[in-house]
Amino acid sequence: MSLQQEIIAALGVKPTIDAAQEVRTSVDFLKAYLRRYPFIKTLVLGISGGQDSTLTGILSQTAIRELRAETGDQEYTFIAVRLPYGVQADEADCQDALAFINPDRSLVVNIKEAVLASERALEVAGITLSDFIRGNEKARERMKAQYSIAGMTKGVVVGTDHAAEALTGFFTKYGDGGTDINPIFRLNKGQGKQLLKHLGCPEHLYLKQPTADLEDNRPGLQDEVALGVTYEMIDAYLEGKTVPAETAKIIETWYLKTEHKRRPPITVFDDFWK
Repeated sequence: MSLQQEIIAALGVKPTIDAAQEVRTSVDFLKAYLRRYPFIKTLVLGISGGQDSTLTGILSQTAIRELRAETGDQEYTFIAVRLPYGVQADEADCQDALAFINPDRSLVVNIKEAVLASERALEVAGITLSDFIRGNEKARERMKAQYSIAGMTKGVVVGTDHAAEALTGFFTKYGDGGTDINPIFRLNKGQGKQLLKHLGCPEHLYLKQPTADLEDNRPGLQDEVALGVTYEMIDAYLEGKTVPAETAKIIETWYLKTEHKRRPPITVFDDFWK
């Protein structure tokens, strides 16, 4: 089996999908999880205004709405959380995403002061953060806030990790990568667009250029620039298509060097060190 085949199998990507069927798979997955653990009543998700959180948000709200109707339990709630660092440049997109999702409850937690306080505390200890590591600090502060909200609302934190992101490790370890349940894992970037189109999402929310927007010195840095490869090529690779050798090398290098992000903490029972 080639490395490409191993990656596709590990991430569960299909070469083609039926958007309606995949929506139902994700919604039913979330509902089954909540039914399995009846003490969980809330799904908590950070909304960035981009494709992935918009898709995950509408799937989460749909699951919660269906559960309330099916069980009569009005305690089931979806909480959408805005987590800006100061003023977010694409705030209008965030508001459009919220309008599309129509969450049961919407909260805003501005993380800027918390991140700055953490940075100052580290400086006292003699550690000065680089711009890139400060970006990781932002991602982890966002996840910390979501877990605090989940802890106070009988909730779990929903993640937006998908196959293209998982392949490249393009997430912050224990930041946006530290969640409880990931309903769009298995879909590549283009397939996520298909689901949003099927669900009637405004086009500008899933056609916009993806950006983590974590670095102060490079605001709005596009994912594809940071990765050195387009999502179109990553999607083609994940669908089992032949891509240029140089492109495959970039993709596979990202996969191999970010393996630690896809694993739980290493123990003596792991075989990497023997």
